[in-house]
Amino acid sequence: MSAATLVEQFHKKYEVLSGKVKEADGVADAIAQIISVLTTVGAKCVATSALPESINAPLEAHCASAGIEYLKPPYRASQLPGAIDHAQVGITCADFVIAETGTIVEFATNDAARLVSTLPRLHIGIAWAEQLVPQLTDAAPLIRRQFEENPANCVVTFISGPSRTADIEMKLTLGVHGPEEAHAIIIMESRTAHGR
Repeated sequence: MSAATLVEQFHKKYEVLSGKVKEADGVADAIAQIISVLTTVGAKCVATSALPESINAPLEAHCASAGIEYLKPPYRASQLPGAIDHAQVGITCADFVIAETGTIVEFATNDAARLVSTLPRLHIGIAWAEQLVPQLTDAAPLIRRQFEENPANCVVTFISGPSRTADIEMKLTLGVHGPEEAHAIIIMESRTAHGR
């Protein structure tokens, strides 16, 4: 299955799950789309987790010029979760993406990386088209390898749109246990030059 077909499949599924998907021609386009989201929501504080420098540097420069507080690793354990909790937007990079289920998958070996995609009210997940795998079964060897490499401390997070629950009077509610708005930006160019 081609990368374009996988992106189209992911796009449809993620939006069915109330997420928002944008395709970016390259890193510069992805940064422009992130800035557009930050401007639209009037973000005052952004938390990030291990973004490639090709994204981190220009995004940090924009936030500095726009008066937006920009949080990035390393986060001190003594500051958690408060340091991230006051950010309106969390920005992370996917480890891979499952097209069939509309799922962004992230690995974390520390709490800060995990909290960036779960505490802010809006999450932006960035992925390269070549990181998409067709089905959930394709995720198993990738997850197994990660846990073998980090046996003492590894968490895998599956993000399929905004947080949702039907615990409250059996009515589907978004944003109760995590972000109420979720964006995925898929970069169509190769990621080789961008440190991921």
